[in-house]
Amino acid sequence: MKADIHSFESMAALDGDGIRYAVFFTGCPLRCAYCHNPDTWHKSGNEWTCEDLVKKIKRYKPYFKNGGGVTFSGGEPLLNAEFIIETGKLLVQEGINYAIDTSGSVPLSDCVKTTLDGADLVILDVKFFDEQSYKKYAKGNFENFIAIGRYCSERGIRLWLRTVIVPGINDDEESIKKYAEFSKQFKFEKYELLAFHTMGFFKYENLGIVNPLMNTPALDKDRLKELQEILDSNI
Repeated sequence: MKADIHSFESMAALDGDGIRYAVFFTGCPLRCAYCHNPDTWHKSGNEWTCEDLVKKIKRYKPYFKNGGGVTFSGGEPLLNAEFIIETGKLLVQEGINYAIDTSGSVPLSDCVKTTLDGADLVILDVKFFDEQSYKKYAKGNFENFIAIGRYCSERGIRLWLRTVIVPGINDDEESIKKYAEFSKQFKFEKYELLAFHTMGFFKYENLGIVNPLMNTPALDKDRLKELQEILDSNI
């Protein structure tokens, strides 16, 4: 079995517990206005088998202390659910856990459920709290990620929530309080806000893709801290 992989990041410290080895798959059903990785939308031609991927990951096993392991990201990793299931079996034999960093943008199929069940952690991107905004800015199915979040909550799968905060779109106090209220349907360990940045703008130019937020500035760090405090006090 093979999957198209965009890139890897060793020694990742923000994608789950401990030190992680991040695997970024290509392909995503969403077209978020603030996407900073449009280069992952389409296949790269960089195919890997489950066996070869695990061989690569094993080299970093000495660093997977204090809960570290592999994080499957993207793109949308759950488009490769069957591949992750098979890779996960090999990782278990090596004593390595895996996390899923997902937008939850795919239907909750049996294969996706099995992938989530095998994860040590699921990091779910809560893009918006209402269907209208979700369709406008992410161009996806609003119910898919809700179903995945609820499934993890019901199954007792460890869940982290994340939301990117974009100036002029969702950086006001009222929106943050709505995110807080929306999140109460899930059982999660933490909810983290991430700042919109412009570091991926060059990718749009290189790919010849229109950047819908070309004139949007990066979110101020102090403002992010203020909004995180508002979120924390309302969940």
